Amino acid sequence: MSRPRCIALIAHDEKKDDMADFALRNEKVLSQAKIVATGTTGGRVLEACPGLDVVRLKSGPLGGDQQIGALIATGEVDVLIFFVDPLTPMPHDVDVKALMRLAIVYDIPMALNRATAEHLLDFAAD
Repeated sequence: MSRPRCIALIAHDEKKDDMADFALRNEKVLSQAKIVATGTTGGRVLEACPGLDVVRLKSGPLGGDQQIGALIATGEVDVLIFFVDPLTPMPHDVDVKALMRLAIVYDIPMALNRATAEHLLDFAAD
């Protein structure tokens, strides 16, 4: 028996409302996957969709980005959805780049905006 797809969710501060809305609109598909998320993003997703099973890791700047990176490196994450805010300075930019590099190295489908995330979920639902 195969394991459910694992979808990692991360959103910068200015994109957390968008991620919560995205999760609400896609709750049916997300409910069929294992969800891991950085701490604050996971909390916001759970507020919007209390029925989802979300594993909350540490906040991004406190190591959550690295925790998701480790899950990618061990083959446990199948899809990365990372709503990036390009208009806000990121003090942990190095961590963000490292996470994106891991997604590329391990060939994990990665969405950096909502339009791409919608397409990835269509793929994940198949």
